[in-house]
Amino acid sequence: MPMYTAPIEDMMFLFEKLRNNQKYNELEKYKEVTSDLVKDILQEAAKINQNLILPLAKVGDENPAVLENGIVRTPPGYKEAYKKYIEDGWTSLSCDPKFGGQGMPKTVSAFFDEMLSSASLSFKLYSELSIGAYNCINRHASDEIKNKYLPKIVEGKWSGTMCLTEPVCGTDLGLLKTKAKKHSDGTYKITGQKIFITSGDHDLTENIIHLVLARADDSPAGTKGISLFLVPKFIVKDDGAIGPRNGISTGSIETKMGIKGSATCVLNFDDATGYMIGDKEKGLSAMFTMMNLERIVVGIQGLGISEIAYQNSLSYAKERKQGKTNDSKSKNGADLIIEHADIRRSLLNMKSIIEGERALCFWLSQQTEVSLYHPNDKVREEASEYVSLMTPVVKSLFTDLAMEITSDAMQIYGGYGYTKDQGIEQLYRDNRITPIYEGTNSVQAADLVFRKLSNKNGNVVNKFLKQVKSECNSDNEKIKPFISEFNNYLAILEKFSDWMVNKAQTEKDDVSAAANDYLRTLGYFSIAYAWIQVLNVCFKEYNENETFYHDKIETAKFYFDKVLPRIQQHYKSAISGSSNIMNFKFN
Repeated sequence: MPMYTAPIEDMMFLFEKLRNNQKYNELEKYKEVTSDLVKDILQEAAKINQNLILPLAKVGDENPAVLENGIVRTPPGYKEAYKKYIEDGWTSLSCDPKFGGQGMPKTVSAFFDEMLSSASLSFKLYSELSIGAYNCINRHASDEIKNKYLPKIVEGKWSGTMCLTEPVCGTDLGLLKTKAKKHSDGTYKITGQKIFITSGDHDLTENIIHLVLARADDSPAGTKGISLFLVPKFIVKDDGAIGPRNGISTGSIETKMGIKGSATCVLNFDDATGYMIGDKEKGLSAMFTMMNLERIVVGIQGLGISEIAYQNSLSYAKERKQGKTNDSKSKNGADLIIEHADIRRSLLNMKSIIEGERALCFWLSQQTEVSLYHPNDKVREEASEYVSLMTPVVKSLFTDLAMEITSDAMQIYGGYGYTKDQGIEQLYRDNRITPIYEGTNSVQAADLVFRKLSNKNGNVVNKFLKQVKSECNSDNEKIKPFISEFNNYLAILEKFSDWMVNKAQTEKDDVSAAANDYLRTLGYFSIAYAWIQVLNVCFKEYNENETFYHDKIETAKFYFDKVLPRIQQHYKSAISGSSNIMNFKFN
């Protein structure tokens, strides 16, 4: 079984030293969230993840969730762990105190999301969608529905899902067939089938609250006719008590490559009672409240799995002896593999990407809070644009790089990594879903270049780059080489952006073919931007924590020397166009 130690020191470094967003610090609601409080939370989070949840990863992989006589049963130990999990209040961490939450900002809850992803992604998925459902209901539902459903979701006694995908439609939701027929009492009867529903059914909670996209009988075809409905597994009575079973049944559980402990269900809705959330035929925009948050969280899943893969690779490399290095001092036997240049390159590649991603995620968490709670409309709107811009980047790049990192981890382990004994191959399998669900990474790339590169308020990328330019300058001579190199890649990104915008007017296939290259270019650049912020602190305060800051500086240097140059390849590949692709004749 893989080992795991939560990276609390790095998380606290970010919270204490990079919580420098002026607009974020203007939020009154988080004034009392001190470093001491956050450290206490992270230490407790580390305990439950390392001691209780981590062992469930292997258990769930070897004993998947099963459907027996219409009842979904989770793997051994899940029910006991979940009971402890909600008793300790982890489902309520970032929720509004009005509904029983603790009111912690995403700058804190994102760290917990990462830890939980490292410990067991399968276990995490049972509560993760509940937070998404909470956010969607809290944003769009009536006060009556909020007061009826949210306290139990926040407490963790009830869980949530989102039901979008159907056999006839995945990304193209305009094709969905699920119907909603209105009754005289204002409720709707929902009929249809949803597939690939994460945590669609299980035995961990008393009730499951499904958020279902469906089309009312009198609504038009296409995405404009979609509404959102709350459909509980069990009907909830007026006094909040659980009533009879609703018209929902589990058809099957998918047999999957990874995340086997998570029940991915086919759900059948047969005249199930549902309640409309938000305005009629505005369901897709309401559901995006949940989906966009979930896309960022999926990126954090990739980060968490990358972290545990790196920790175990590093530990193994310090113990495994194989071959001799070029300057071997060993007269008998072999050297530790960590002394080999290629192994060290792989480990530094992992480390530089992971720490850069964590810093970028912390920046994005601050922007998210500003977009939700800042009193100034203009400030909120600008922050919302940055969150919108970075959502597909974090979702896609973090998960794609997690595939690279888990693959390299297996390579470091050699043949042992390919066996089940070490648990490394499970990390690879578990992560493989992250580039797929919540919109495949190619869909995210298309969203970035066709919707985010230019939007109704102008080019948000240019706004972002303007902010970056204003921040990435320093009189410190030691950081100037980093900034100089950074500016070279900024110039490439600017040229790339202009090329994409121009091509969108004349040759959209060129843009489509270049979309993934553009997303990765923006992503690698954004991680470098986060590293510049880290370096500013490291050089300025070097003498305060010399060992920690020296490690950061050397890690950043590897990123700038070995990872950031990938931008050049992506740019060169992209501007070659799409003619060869579109004109190729497949036999």
